[in-house]
Amino acid sequence: MPATFRHFAINADDMPRAKRFYEEVFGWRFTPWGPPGFYQTRDAGAGMLGALQGRRAITPDLKLNALETSFGVEDLAATIAAVEAGGGQILMPRVRIEGVGDLIYFRDPEGNVLGAMQYDKGVWDA
Repeated sequence: MPATFRHFAINADDMPRAKRFYEEVFGWRFTPWGPPGFYQTRDAGAGMLGALQGRRAITPDLKLNALETSFGVEDLAATIAAVEAGGGQILMPRVRIEGVGDLIYFRDPEGNVLGAMQYDKGVWDA
């Protein structure tokens, strides 16, 4: 079951400071996307989509304090089954992001929190 590293999100408490930092350090340009306070960059590498967003909790007791990563998968249901069969735990059940795809977050057996996204057709053609 192949997976492609497709997306990362930088969680920030001070969005203007974080935006300025990454624009100055890496030369990335962020454009507003989705709800207020969410930005995207396509400057981080071919086939890679980056986000800058306000820090949030993905479960009531889990507020991410690290780089958030997600992998593109062809079959999210099969990925969920494989995560659970491999000793991982689904933290956030399948959520639909309109125009993008379906997303889950899971914890691997080592305690790492990762995302998996089944992207809608055409998302990576743009």
